[in-house]
Amino acid sequence: MRVLVISDVHSNLTALQAVLDDAGEVDITWSLGDIVGYGPEPNECIQTLQSRPHVAVAGNHDWGVLGKLDLADFNEDARIANLWNREQLTFESLAYLQALPEKRIEGVCTLTHGSPRHPIWEYVISTSVADANFAYFDTPICLVGHTHVPILFRQAAEDMASQAIYLPEFQPVQLDDARYIINPGGVGQPRDGDPRAAYLLLDTEELIIEHRRVAYDIAATQAKMRAVGLPRRNISRLEVGW
Repeated sequence: MRVLVISDVHSNLTALQAVLDDAGEVDITWSLGDIVGYGPEPNECIQTLQSRPHVAVAGNHDWGVLGKLDLADFNEDARIANLWNREQLTFESLAYLQALPEKRIEGVCTLTHGSPRHPIWEYVISTSVADANFAYFDTPICLVGHTHVPILFRQAAEDMASQAIYLPEFQPVQLDDARYIINPGGVGQPRDGDPRAAYLLLDTEELIIEHRRVAYDIAATQAKMRAVGLPRRNISRLEVGW
């Protein structure tokens, strides 16, 4: 099965559409949370995912707009954007987000937003955090988002420390019998210094992954954000990938 793995769309429809077009034909899309927040088109992003075969899990911004997390725990720009997103969401969009689970098992993969240990909030940003999380899922692979940075953590054996491996672009990577925590990077707001939208293709039979980047019309998204008065910092960071 050919799977498109995405995370952190953040209401950026232009970036999402660029990823869908670039990925081509897939059997299913797996979304790792934070469909909404920051950007200008939350309903349109949800509807675009709903129009195609997909499964999804909840992220912290999805919970933030629902009131399931206290927005006082978010930085000011994220809080303002989430309040605006909340006001835009239709009843149907709110119901969709409300129904998202914190974690899913799909074949050999566990899907979650933050980490298998703390699915909504924890950032897997180092080998020490990755090592602590391998005990919290049973599948060979765990797919996470939240950091907006594409990376792979590989644990060769249970008693060994994991390796952090930055994913090469447009190069298929064969997974072996080790265990993995893999982050596809962010679609709508990359944070690794590359403003292009990031995503992952996964062949679930051959266990081959491919990390991809695609340019999108950042200026168009920025114009939409300015038009509705979203925070300037969130607008400007798109063009620098941070």
